[in-house]
Amino acid sequence: MEIGIVGLPNVGKSSLFNALSNAGAAVSNYPFTTIDPNVGVVPVPDKRLQRLGEIFKPEKTLPSTVRFVDIAGLVKGASEGAGLGNKFLANIREVDALLHVVRHFDDPDVAHSLGQVEPLRDVEIIETELMLADLQSVEKQIEKNEPNIKAGKKDAIVRAIHLQTLKTGLAEGKSARDLGIPEETLKEFALLSAKPTLFVANTDEKNIGKNENSPLARLAKERGAPFIDLSVKIESEIVQLSAEEREEFLKSLNLAQSGLDRVAVAAQKLLKLMSFFTAGPKEVRAWTIHEGDKAPQAAGRIHSDMEKGFIRAEIYSFPDLDRLGSEQALKEKGLLRSEGKEYIMRDGDIVFFKFSK
Repeated sequence: MEIGIVGLPNVGKSSLFNALSNAGAAVSNYPFTTIDPNVGVVPVPDKRLQRLGEIFKPEKTLPSTVRFVDIAGLVKGASEGAGLGNKFLANIREVDALLHVVRHFDDPDVAHSLGQVEPLRDVEIIETELMLADLQSVEKQIEKNEPNIKAGKKDAIVRAIHLQTLKTGLAEGKSARDLGIPEETLKEFALLSAKPTLFVANTDEKNIGKNENSPLARLAKERGAPFIDLSVKIESEIVQLSAEEREEFLKSLNLAQSGLDRVAVAAQKLLKLMSFFTAGPKEVRAWTIHEGDKAPQAAGRIHSDMEKGFIRAEIYSFPDLDRLGSEQALKEKGLLRSEGKEYIMRDGDIVFFKFSK
């Protein structure tokens, strides 16, 4: 699962990616990994790992992660191939969600590609290009579907109805996600404007935490999309500090968490992901799974053989362990559960899988 970082030129998009990259490198026992020049794996902060470390005293502790992709910048006309438009759109098609960085600061030394800072205009430009690209894609899919309609295939008729709804709506300037098409169908059509989006306002230091009622924040709220404001410049400085210095610096700004931590957590939620844990003296680790995944699927995140040979899962909850302080106390209280193949995993489950080899 990947999140693509998008935005107009000079909004702080690549600087945010670089700051996230440095944050990954700073995490103990989990170095930042560059998969490609523009793809990075970023750890998700989770205070539960610290508590598990205190209880099990493992040799290493590994957090769950989110993959971020720094996508080439977009200019108006990208859907027609302007600038790096074709590369931009091709890369967006590959990701699962978008982190849309919007410039919220004035700086005479950093020119805005369109002259003045106007967040809603900037959002509209990118979203319009996505919708125009989707319209082209839908028209091609309608054409490809016509022989199947003539052949009388039932699924082709349903597909045609959905595609026509999309064509009409996109032509009217509506995003694919707002046209009432089932989510699974939208995924099949691979439309850009259907992807869930996290809005990040790149602001200046004096306005961090003061943009909750900004036009961009209101737009995000109307759509039910997450919104975070941060200063990419400040975040780039924070990741260079030691843990103690970072904490003091955040306190001086009246911030409980860094913007990067908030981005990583929000990104995981945006993708509808959650974490379960494996814990012991050698390793405490958070594993990422989808909401609704069953126990065998979770076992498969560790190793495919564990999913194939799944027998059962021995599970207890983090709150119970946190309260009682040891596995032995959990067993004495009867709080260790044995779950089968139909068990739906919960966020914070601590699991030992039994499987046949």
